[in-house]
Amino acid sequence: MPIYEYKCRKCGDKFEKLVRSSASEQQIKCPNCDSDQVERQISVCGFLGGSGDFSSVSSSSSSCAPSGGG
Repeated sequence: MPIYEYKCRKCGDKFEKLVRSSASEQQIKCPNCDSDQVERQISVCGFLGGSGDFSSVSSSSSSCAPSGGG
């Protein structure tokens, strides 16, 4: 079950949510303002691949924290 990053279009809050299926993704609401106007963000972790070898990943991109540049 993946954890996705979301941003609320109403209040701008960024949050993470464990999503069990694509159907439950339609029910996601902002924990700050309870709005259902949220959009899934692209995460750095989603692009790292599955090999588990992170030795070639630079330290600036190895964090799974949101970059804040959105």
